Amino acid sequence: MALKEFKPITPSLRHLKIVNTEKEFKKNFPLKSHTHFKKNTGGRNNQGRITAFQKGGGHKKLYRKIDFDRQFTQGIVEQIEYDPNRPGYLGRIFNFKDNSHSYILAPKNFKVGDYVQSGMNASLKNGNSLPLSQVPIGFLIYNISISEGKKGKFARSAGTFGQLIQKNETHGRVQLPSGEHRLIPLMSTVSIGVVSNVNQKLVNLGKAGRSRWKNKRSSVRGVAMNPVDHPHGGGEGKTSGGRPSVTPWGKPTKGQPTSKYKKKRSYIILPYKKKILIR
Repeated sequence: MALKEFKPITPSLRHLKIVNTEKEFKKNFPLKSHTHFKKNTGGRNNQGRITAFQKGGGHKKLYRKIDFDRQFTQGIVEQIEYDPNRPGYLGRIFNFKDNSHSYILAPKNFKVGDYVQSGMNASLKNGNSLPLSQVPIGFLIYNISISEGKKGKFARSAGTFGQLIQKNETHGRVQLPSGEHRLIPLMSTVSIGVVSNVNQKLVNLGKAGRSRWKNKRSSVRGVAMNPVDHPHGGGEGKTSGGRPSVTPWGKPTKGQPTSKYKKKRSYIILPYKKKILIR
């Protein structure tokens, strides 16, 4: 889908670029049985205290229940739908086995009427889901699960994908969208293709108000504050902070490990270097 630009009759329209989806989603309504209301926390934790200061406001939206497991998918694509909770699009599937409906992450070039399936005997077709052991080396994959029976957790955002580089008897080496190489068990479930809406990274919101519609508040730099408000604040003229980067409460923000899970590091072969691009 192409990007839509606007005639700059106002300052906010001068740089605005959005993905043109007017024709595709004009008459789409989500399935009531697969949606529920999700309360907006506004950046507050379970004690009511603000822990994420860059969240707040935003439009109300319904959460779509998405089949990330892809264990029993076998049906036809009824519609391609917009999801307000994620940049990628959804595919509404009518399952032949039990005459039910489900939502899946739609890959690039997904069309209404396509046949999709999952399982060990699924074909190597765009949108199909199958174990990593059945995927040839070099294929582009998305919605990658960590272990057998788990839902997909890697490569789910718009335009992202992983690539299978090599396999042994038990694991496959997958390059993730971050450039990281990770060992994934061969019985883990993956989907074939690239997540839809690859032009999302080219979107320019054009004005601060459009960010506020998306539940994003502005972030003030510490060096722009007074010393009473932030350790980087104060100084004559423009300064760079005068000390290593810290939070408003004095804790270091750069160079410190943030992961709580040490066991998973044994599955990481090559750390992040550079992002891989769509060919």
